[in-house]
Amino acid sequence: MTDSIPIDTPERPERNLHDTLDSLAHTALARATHGLSPVSGLLAWQDWALHLAISPGKRRRLVDKALDKQWRFARYALGATATARCPNCIEPLEQDRRFSDPAWQQWPFNLIHQGFLLQQQWWHNATTGVRGVSRHHESLVTFAGRQWLDLWSPANFVPTNPEVLQAIARTGGRNLWQGALNFADDLQRQILDQPPAGTEAFEVGTNVAVTPGKVVHRNRLIELIQYEPATPDVYAEPILIVPSWIMKYYILDLSPHNSMVKYLVEQGHTVFMVSWKNPGPDDRDLGMDDYRRLGVMAALDAVAAIVPRQKIDAVGYCLGGTLLSIAAAAMARDGDDRLHGITLLAAEVDFREPGELSLFIDESQLAWLESIMRDKGYLDGWQMAGAFQLLNSRDLIWSRRMREYLLGEREALFDLTAWNVDTTRLPFRMHSEYLRRLYLGNDLAEGRYRVDDRPVVLGDLRAPMFAVGTVRDHVAPWPSVYKIHSLCGGAEVSFVLTSGGHNAGVVSEPGRPRRSFQIATRAPGARYVDPQRWRDDTPVQQGSWWPSWQEWLARRSSGRAAAPSRGGAATAGYAPIADAPGTYVRER
Repeated sequence: MTDSIPIDTPERPERNLHDTLDSLAHTALARATHGLSPVSGLLAWQDWALHLAISPGKRRRLVDKALDKQWRFARYALGATATARCPNCIEPLEQDRRFSDPAWQQWPFNLIHQGFLLQQQWWHNATTGVRGVSRHHESLVTFAGRQWLDLWSPANFVPTNPEVLQAIARTGGRNLWQGALNFADDLQRQILDQPPAGTEAFEVGTNVAVTPGKVVHRNRLIELIQYEPATPDVYAEPILIVPSWIMKYYILDLSPHNSMVKYLVEQGHTVFMVSWKNPGPDDRDLGMDDYRRLGVMAALDAVAAIVPRQKIDAVGYCLGGTLLSIAAAAMARDGDDRLHGITLLAAEVDFREPGELSLFIDESQLAWLESIMRDKGYLDGWQMAGAFQLLNSRDLIWSRRMREYLLGEREALFDLTAWNVDTTRLPFRMHSEYLRRLYLGNDLAEGRYRVDDRPVVLGDLRAPMFAVGTVRDHVAPWPSVYKIHSLCGGAEVSFVLTSGGHNAGVVSEPGRPRRSFQIATRAPGARYVDPQRWRDDTPVQQGSWWPSWQEWLARRSSGRAAAPSRGGAATAGYAPIADAPGTYVRER
């Protein structure tokens, strides 16, 4: 396979002593920084600082803004002293809930939090809009500034947080004692490499991932689960779900009340699920094409044998959707027409605008990550989870620690949060190829991604598509997911934009409160509509998007048929091996 960007993999060993020395040094430094590249951050800071130093107009504008904010704060302070109902001089961002408690409107905490928000806004102005700074470096500096300010938020300290002071007065300080116990428990669990408190209440196969089924195929990389039918007859076309292997598959089969698998089975669909193996050091050489062949294609072959003479509705979630798109494009190129429809759930195929996740992806950062992976043969799941937490550190790190360590309140885990800490590892070769070819090179969207030494093009796809983006997605921003419209102009595309984030927006079962979505279908060859106009023109519907998707699947079905036997006919060669959820999902 020819790569547009060179990849340093186990199959390309160091050629001499000098390369080996560099590799050892980088590995040692990467361990010390937990895989984060200090060089990348330093280059970003230098780019911003030097360009700011030669921009007198920008510096004068910042001085003017500082004086304006001081004047606004002084007027607010005088008004707040005179009346208890003085309007704020600055409002938090919509997603910032740190100062939503009424106690923050009391003196002097109203002055404290308003002053902090004004300062936060000024630093955003300072780190953006500096002429000459590269877009990536500007994003890095802005992100780092926000992380630093979030660290020093008045909500994080006892004397400046009225909620904590009220709790101390109410409990006689027991909240701080309980918070210290919570901190000690978390520290002990981290040292002993144990899961967070509360996860023991959720056990795979006991109260999560409990939809009945059988493992009907197993290879080095996947177990394929066929779920038991729940209706006398089923829609003719089976559904194959390809989840991401960054996390365990059972996000789509959580508790019975919010299991997508259970919902589909109860609606009369035959459902198959790929369960990925959790890779270890021996799997360091597994690459993206191995995941395509041993994952998507092996699963498709099994489903086609178990349900013969029927096309397949394929579903891909997150990275699983990206891989499914690659496999589908290669199938279209080669005349393989087994796909009846393609559903992509929060999955990117164009990585030019991947959101803030791109902050962790540049040449320097990848070199650091590859140094860590070269040492172990894989990337630890906690490192990927840590990057995701940093993207929303205000809620996932600081607000949580304030509640648990200062207020002494343990937030009870629920099924989705318990799943979120059930991390997986990523093989060295696959992760390098994924980041370099897709994130850095954008090879798939630009027609350079090669399968069997020939490029694949998403424009070859003709099967109807159903794509889902989520409003608050930090991993796959919905405008990036929306680009499927321009890349697959020859296919019918039904696009859904749903409330929630990357996980909660997808796991959005009927009956869940405060859910809404927008949906519209574009005919093959229709004119392109940009994302913002699409959002403005498409009506909002209340509730879950799942019924709309199920109606899309049902409307296109060729009819109903008897449910296939588990593993198909005896001649199919896919007899049941084990009960669902199988063995791979339990691997740590």
